[in-house]
Amino acid sequence: MAEKILVIGATGLLGEPVARKLKADGYTVRILSRSVEKAKAKYGANFEIAVGDVEDTRTLEAALRNCDGVHINLDGGQDPDLERRGVINIVEAAKKVGVKRLTYLSGASVCEENRWFAGTNAKYQAEAAITSSGLAYTIFKATFFIESLPRFVQGKRASVIGKQPSSWHWVSAVDYAEMVSKAYRSSEVAGKAIYVLGPEAYTLENALKIYCGTFSPNTAVSNLPMGMARLIALMSGNKELKQVLPFFNYTGKVRENGDSNAAKALLGRPFITLEEWCKARSGELAASIKA
Repeated sequence: MAEKILVIGATGLLGEPVARKLKADGYTVRILSRSVEKAKAKYGANFEIAVGDVEDTRTLEAALRNCDGVHINLDGGQDPDLERRGVINIVEAAKKVGVKRLTYLSGASVCEENRWFAGTNAKYQAEAAITSSGLAYTIFKATFFIESLPRFVQGKRASVIGKQPSSWHWVSAVDYAEMVSKAYRSSEVAGKAIYVLGPEAYTLENALKIYCGTFSPNTAVSNLPMGMARLIALMSGNKELKQVLPFFNYTGKVRENGDSNAAKALLGRPFITLEEWCKARSGELAASIKA
């Protein structure tokens, strides 16, 4: 009988590739979702669907029952601490029902010194809950995902706010999903936190230029000084701008804290470059339009 993995966050941008890769590799995949309709619309009949919420331990226990492993991909959004609370609940529920294996998506900049940022602090404490759980775990400390680039583009504008000097090894969700699936087949990565870094490093601004060069050549990539952005947010009452300022303030001050040598040795290295991803996605879009 195939091992069964519960995927938490499977309806999101980064959870879906993992769920589909696990399924393609022969695992039975169960999706945790607050909406059965949303999950069924995305996955169809070939995936098990469990109704639940990471803040409801009763539904977590029911969803985890008879599962061999659980993959966690959480995003607290405007409530960053949800990730900490959710992971703690998942860990306790997993231990209670006998789940043996756990994988978790964290970040490449998550460390003690960066806990001043709420999202990083939540991930740091989530990692601590996992490493002290007694479960066989693998923590994936991933850098920026290529799939996140469209979020920086609005219409004919692509904006970077503040000084962003750090280069990031942009990684594709496809490569990451491959690593997660391999982790469930390898005892060597149990009890480890590994860095997930792509093959090439670019600053946020340069990555956006490559992305826009393929998908929106007429879009200008601009840099807005942090002070000016704060003034605009204050004077205009732009809530969306106000919400993203802490993120840009954070990314302007931090960097990737590790290297991917361990990941490469144990799970293979990510292959897809930013330019290759753009070329492949552009071809997919062209094919869908022709169809």
